[in-house]
Amino acid sequence: QVQLVESGGGLVQAGGSLRLSCAASGRTLSMYNMGWFRQAPGKERLFVAAITWDGARTYYADSVKGRFTTARDNAKNTVYLQMNSLRPEDTAVYYCEADRNAWSGADYDRVGTYEYWGQGTQVTVSS
Repeated sequence: QVQLVESGGGLVQAGGSLRLSCAASGRTLSMYNMGWFRQAPGKERLFVAAITWDGARTYYADSVKGRFTTARDNAKNTVYLQMNSLRPEDTAVYYCEADRNAWSGADYDRVGTYEYWGQGTQVTVSS
């Protein structure tokens, strides 16, 4: 079993940047495809970005394409989400999630695909 801990959230003005980190322990991160999701108050958890176990492929929600980038450093057991040009609508709790299985089609954007997730980190973007 892998444990995930997100960090790097905070309060930022619109147009600003944040970098989220997701540190894994318990198992080597290279065993997992990883996803980022976010959940605003009273709303469902939504897909943000995903990256395959080897970093070869990345996927993004349309709402963040061109602004967010996900990357990983398996040697450090860490996945990152670089968020630029932040908007008030990006305000949410952000979660990283891990999946051991190979993806088929658009598995990566489904909450139910992932087996493990962290406690989340709050991102608040002020206008």
